[in-house]
Amino acid sequence: MSFIGDLRDGVDRLAQFAELDCEATTLAAGASALSDASVREAFTAVADLSRHVQKLEVALAGVIARRSTRAAGHAGLAQTGGFRTPVQMVQEITGIPRSEAIRVVKVGETLAEGADAEGSRVVDDVLPGSDARRPWHEPLGAALLAGSITHAQLDVIRRGLGEPPLIEGRAEDDVVEVWRVAAAQLIDEAPRCTVEDLSASARAVRDAIDPAGAEARWAEHYQARSFRMRIDADGRTHGHIVFDDVTAAFWQSVMDAALRPRRGGPRFVSADEAAQAQQLSEDPRTNEQLAFDLLADLVRAGATAEAKDVFGTKQAGVRFVTIRGAGGTRGGGAGGLGARDAFGRLLAVAHTEDGRVSVPGSVIDRMVCETGVVPVTVDSCGNPLDVGRESRLFTPAQRTALAVRDGGCMWPGCDRPPLYCEAHHIDEWCADGGRTDIDRGILLCAYHHVHLHLTGWKIVREGQGAFLLVPPPGEGSPPIELRSKAPLRWMFDPPPRTGWRTAA
Repeated sequence: MSFIGDLRDGVDRLAQFAELDCEATTLAAGASALSDASVREAFTAVADLSRHVQKLEVALAGVIARRSTRAAGHAGLAQTGGFRTPVQMVQEITGIPRSEAIRVVKVGETLAEGADAEGSRVVDDVLPGSDARRPWHEPLGAALLAGSITHAQLDVIRRGLGEPPLIEGRAEDDVVEVWRVAAAQLIDEAPRCTVEDLSASARAVRDAIDPAGAEARWAEHYQARSFRMRIDADGRTHGHIVFDDVTAAFWQSVMDAALRPRRGGPRFVSADEAAQAQQLSEDPRTNEQLAFDLLADLVRAGATAEAKDVFGTKQAGVRFVTIRGAGGTRGGGAGGLGARDAFGRLLAVAHTEDGRVSVPGSVIDRMVCETGVVPVTVDSCGNPLDVGRESRLFTPAQRTALAVRDGGCMWPGCDRPPLYCEAHHIDEWCADGGRTDIDRGILLCAYHHVHLHLTGWKIVREGQGAFLLVPPPGEGSPPIELRSKAPLRWMFDPPPRTGWRTAA
């Protein structure tokens, strides 16, 4: 079916709902008259139609950008309409924020570059000597037009992966091919995660395939750290902080440790912790006010107070995870962590358990000196190795291994980090004689853990295969494969090795 045909089909799907065939001023009332099933069906149809419209929007934005270059001057397409830039033209015509207009134009330019490459291949058939190259992000444009990803997903994948570097001793085409395959793998993951998680995954992949570049990115973020205060016209003092990556992860852990009862933290805690959690849940202050008071208490207390006196029984801290030997050698470097560059820096990256922050090898070295390491042994597919336990609950060591493997709540689309999760036995402890083995446990946030038990969902696993989320009986939907949120999954299923993980 043609593009316009797809649009007509989408409109026809909406036309079946007579309640929506009304004036725009009464649209809210018409939508309210729909049944629950009709609301779900209509919303799905609207989402599909919106994705089709977005394709055309970004394609046209790419044409606007191509015809409004600096070289075109005042004769450019945007400029002849009185707009200084393509972004301004898109922003004013659509009414969207400038940040969104920038994204639309960038995605449009990606499509335009892909169209140029397609044209180049036609030329190559006629002129075999042509040296035109396919851009590494070509699969992204093709996936957008095919409906596999949205323009927001395309944008975060391209931004996250960045441009392929020039690596001494490596053929440029080989490096570009690694980026192209990485983009294809992220496209495959896109339907199963949020845009935020996809962005974190793209950055994790980038650092895995370019650990040397991770050093430069870390240094750039570190140099940008800052704190400033200002007083507004009403006499209120404002503060603005730009964190470096490690400090940001630590500060987030402080907030999580202090506020997790208000944000859906685990329910299986001691009586004292439960009492404190109940007290915090009933506190009339907003989360933002609690965070501010926590910051003030931390500054006042300084290093003289015990951690529990400031932010409760769960001490804040950041756990970074890396793979021994991930830099390209087994047993190389200090402690067998991996190969090193000419400056002695470890060629590896580490990630927080949820994958949202990564650090380069030089920071790993420093952390090993300061805090040491906790080894977690896994098999060749990334499954933690462990033995059965007699206890009903998972031990702290087992929960560490689950955090390394799962990276947070494994429910599709959930973004809760390991700190907010509970360990679920996929074999019920009482009914099925379930054992507290890591390979029979999975992380779920408190909400989804309760939801699973109350609504008839079930998680199953055959041997060391994937965890499958099985819908309640009678729904007729197929099982959903659960995917780890942990960044280290890319270490076990990376883009093809074309020399990028070994020393030159």
